[in-house]
Amino acid sequence: MKAADDRLAQDILVLDVHQLTPIADYFVIMDASNERQLGAIVDAIVEKCQKNQIEIKNIEGKSGGRWVLIDIHEIVVHVFYYSERAHYNLEKIWLDAPSVDISQWLQ
Repeated sequence: MKAADDRLAQDILVLDVHQLTPIADYFVIMDASNERQLGAIVDAIVEKCQKNQIEIKNIEGKSGGRWVLIDIHEIVVHVFYYSERAHYNLEKIWLDAPSVDISQWLQ
């Protein structure tokens, strides 16, 4: 999350979905104000994972996508172009998932 925050990701939200879906324990949702920034955020997350030897299972939507999904096993990161985030509204879909306080990781 710090890597994304350093690239000015907006409205970073972490949802604890482990009791609601078998696909992940956490969803990290954020948005970017433009497509170049979206790419920079994704690149920063990937670079940080590689630096820390964290395996990325899959990346979807990186080639010109306005919603990039990074599957890091128990964590699925969703990086949206801001209008796409509003359109898909994952926060509403996963309304029953409690949010996680991430302030300690963004300092």
